[in-house]
Amino acid sequence: MLITSPAFSEGELIPSKYTCDGSNFSPPLNWQDAPPSAKSFALICDDPDAPRGTWVHWILFNLPSNVHALPEHIPAQEIIAGGAKQGINDSHSTGYDGPCPPGGTHRYYFKLYALDTTLEIKPGITKADLLKAMKGHVLAEAQLMGRYK
Repeated sequence: MLITSPAFSEGELIPSKYTCDGSNFSPPLNWQDAPPSAKSFALICDDPDAPRGTWVHWILFNLPSNVHALPEHIPAQEIIAGGAKQGINDSHSTGYDGPCPPGGTHRYYFKLYALDTTLEIKPGITKADLLKAMKGHVLAEAQLMGRYK
């Protein structure tokens, strides 16, 4: 499975439009080569370079298996078009919260998971809750890393 973005390539700088220095919109994402048996997708975006440990920027799950792209600027609401649900980021808000490092260059990982089920959990969950719910259901995963300073 492969995840890409038309906004930035693997290892490149994330445009400021998708950060706290710009519009703070979620970036557009595309993926391909998911297992045919996938029932849904989940997405986690986090920053392992944050001063207090990994900082979670986005939790999205129950993306239908026929969805293979996200447009930019997914609304900050618990349930989005198509029925996917969003969790709580480490800024304690729903949806995407873009890069905003306090200093230096940080790495931001967009991790996509193909799951063999649709998760029976409510929106507003944390990354730990999502990882627990996904345990034993991950068919494939892919990641895209962008940087920002």
